[in-house]
Amino acid sequence: MLVRLTATTLLLISTAAHALDISGAGSSAAQPLYAKLSDASGKHGASKLNYQAVGSAAGIKQIKARSVDFGASDVAMSTQDLAQGQLVCFPTAISGVVPVFNLPGVKSGDLLLTGELLADIYARKIKTWNDPRLQTINPTAKLPASPIIVLARSDGSGTTYNFSDYLSRVSPAWKKDFGRNFTIPWAETTVTLKGSGGLVAALKTTPGAIGYVDFSYVVQDKLAYAKVRNADGKFVAPSGPAFAAALENSAWQTHGTFEEMLTDKPGAATWPITMGTFVIVPKVAAHPDAMIATLKFFTWGFLYGDTIIGGVNFVRLPDRVQARIFSDFAGIKDGRGQSLNWSLSELINSPP
Repeated sequence: MLVRLTATTLLLISTAAHALDISGAGSSAAQPLYAKLSDASGKHGASKLNYQAVGSAAGIKQIKARSVDFGASDVAMSTQDLAQGQLVCFPTAISGVVPVFNLPGVKSGDLLLTGELLADIYARKIKTWNDPRLQTINPTAKLPASPIIVLARSDGSGTTYNFSDYLSRVSPAWKKDFGRNFTIPWAETTVTLKGSGGLVAALKTTPGAIGYVDFSYVVQDKLAYAKVRNADGKFVAPSGPAFAAALENSAWQTHGTFEEMLTDKPGAATWPITMGTFVIVPKVAAHPDAMIATLKFFTWGFLYGDTIIGGVNFVRLPDRVQARIFSDFAGIKDGRGQSLNWSLSELINSPP
C-alpha cells in the first residue's frame, strides 16, 4: 500500500465526490473487484458506482461513444487506439484466467492440463475425457469415457482475449486456425455463453463440461479448477502468489510499464494465464465533476484497496505502475484545456 489512509484523506475523497454517481461498463471479470471497491468506498461517503458487466469489447465501445464515465477491459488498448480516441488507459489489478470443469469424481486441482492439450480440447481435436493424451498426464484421475462439453464466451471478452493469446503462444496450430481476439470463431459444437456469469451457470449444470473464467469466479462460485503446466514445466494452481510471480517476471515490475501481455511468463511458481484488468477514461473530460469522481474512486482503491483486492483474489499493482498512473491522471484536462480541480498530492501527502 502506498500510504496509510487517514481521516483527512477520507474527508478529501468524500467531499469531492459526495452524492455524485459514476457509471462504468465492460469486463465481467473485473465486476467482483469493482463491486467490492464500491461497497467499501461507499461507506466513507464516496460516489456510488453503476457498473454494467457487458464484456471488454462492449466497454471499450461505450467509452469511445462517451456513454459511460469509464470503460473496463482485460486488455490494454494500443497507443494508436488511445490517441485516436483521445483516451487514457490504466490497470487496476492483476488476476488470471482459469480452466474450470464439472467432472464428477475428479476434485478441484486433481486435473492436470498443458497449454497444448487445452488448445486441442478447444479446437475439438480432443473430444473425450478418457483420451489417451489426457490419461497420460493424469494417470491417477478417474477420467470417464464421456464427451468433453466445451464452453466459451460468445460476447467480446477480455478473458477470451487473454485465454486465446495464451493458446496462441503455446500452440502454433491454434495461432494459425483461431488466433487471439475478444471473440473467436469457435470450433463446431462449442457451447457459447454470454458473460462470465453465463458461463459459470452453464458449467455448474453440465457434467462433463470445461470452461474458462477469471479466478475471482472460481473462488466465489467454488468451481473445480485444473492445474496448468507453466513455461518452466511446473504444474501450478491458480492463486494470488502465482499471479504475482508472473508480474515479477515482466516489465510491469521492472520498468513500470503495463502494455505487455502477462501470459506464458517464466518462473517456477508462475500461473501461465495471468492478466491485468484496465480502466479507460477520456483524456478530455466533457463532464469534469464526473471525471473527478471517477479518478477519486480509483485513487481510493489504489490507496486503500490492498486488502480489498486480496479479498476478491486480485493482486495489487507494483508501486512503479501506480506512480505512472498518477502521472497520467495529471494529464487529464477539461474541455478548455485546464487541469481538473482536484489535487492528487493532497491525497497522497496528507499528514498522518
